[in-house]
Amino acid sequence: MADLTAAVRALPAPRCAYVYDTAVLRSRARLLRAAVPPRTTVLYAVKANGHPAVVRTLAEECDGLEVASGGELALAVTAGARRVVFGGPAKTDAELAAALDAGALLNVESPHELRRLAALGAQADVCLRVNRPGNSLTGSHTMTGTPTPFGIDEAQLPAVLADIPAGLRVIGFHLHAVSNNLDGLAHAGFLTDAITWSIDTARSYGMDLHVVNAGGGLGVDYLSDASIDLAPLSSVRVPDGVELILEPGRYLAADAGWYAAEVLDLKTTHGRTFAILRGGTHHFRLPAAWGYSHPFQILPVDEWPHPYPRLEVTDTPVDAVGELCTPRDVLTRAQHVPRLRTGDILLFPRAGAYGWDISHHDFLRHDPPTFITL
Repeated sequence: MADLTAAVRALPAPRCAYVYDTAVLRSRARLLRAAVPPRTTVLYAVKANGHPAVVRTLAEECDGLEVASGGELALAVTAGARRVVFGGPAKTDAELAAALDAGALLNVESPHELRRLAALGAQADVCLRVNRPGNSLTGSHTMTGTPTPFGIDEAQLPAVLADIPAGLRVIGFHLHAVSNNLDGLAHAGFLTDAITWSIDTARSYGMDLHVVNAGGGLGVDYLSDASIDLAPLSSVRVPDGVELILEPGRYLAADAGWYAAEVLDLKTTHGRTFAILRGGTHHFRLPAAWGYSHPFQILPVDEWPHPYPRLEVTDTPVDAVGELCTPRDVLTRAQHVPRLRTGDILLFPRAGAYGWDISHHDFLRHDPPTFITL
């Protein structure tokens, strides 16, 4: 924490930054590695945070990377990933060709995508992404068991498997179900069910099963310091000859990042007190997208080099809001502060995943934050 605060304080005012700690990335990857059963492959989902230092660090610590675009594929190749898996529902022909050239394993989303691969002359092993009915997991986003654009409806699987184009061999299934699940016991049950279903389905269709890809979904709680309990995962049995692939993003990256934004103004309007920041949802969109209040810590800054009075509030709830011309630019509602002044810095923890990467950077064309890697 001392390195973090020193790095933020050293920035020119008004301060606004993302700070990523590679030591935390390595620690989280090793915790997960120690918890998963034998024959499990851990791939970092680059969509959570594509900063080159983050991608490079987790390419070293994990077995490889999961990507969902040509841009992420390029990051993975540059990072020297030992293994790459490419998923996503709207792959272009150029992206399919690049994935094949890079030796990536493709999670195929539809029979049309299979035919497009064949038209490219692909000779490759692939996995089929399947949208199974029902879903035992809860999380922030449901991917399967409901109408979504992801994967092949299980009811359509017999027809798809009966018409695999020449040159392609189906070696497994991709069964990612939810994002940000906090129930470790339920997740272990989901993994066991995914393996059992894959084995039974492969046997039914005379398929040689090699891969069960259960996707990501390992969650963190943004309103506390809790994360999914990994201990139950060790009870999952992965049979000989089968590789279980996990593709976590948030669990690995969230705790390795902080968003820092300086307080530019303090005002009370219609009974609510606002801390107006150099920054906002165009940098850190997750709280607004999910509709929650992201907790913050106050980093006091004692220097005040200005000729005008310094504003201060004490013992009061404040809304932390950004610099955009919209009332939706809100990071936190009604967090109590003992003391807060203009020039102080708010530190938002657990900002290392789905922070900068999902935000609308160009709205109003404000300067981006500084990026600091520890």
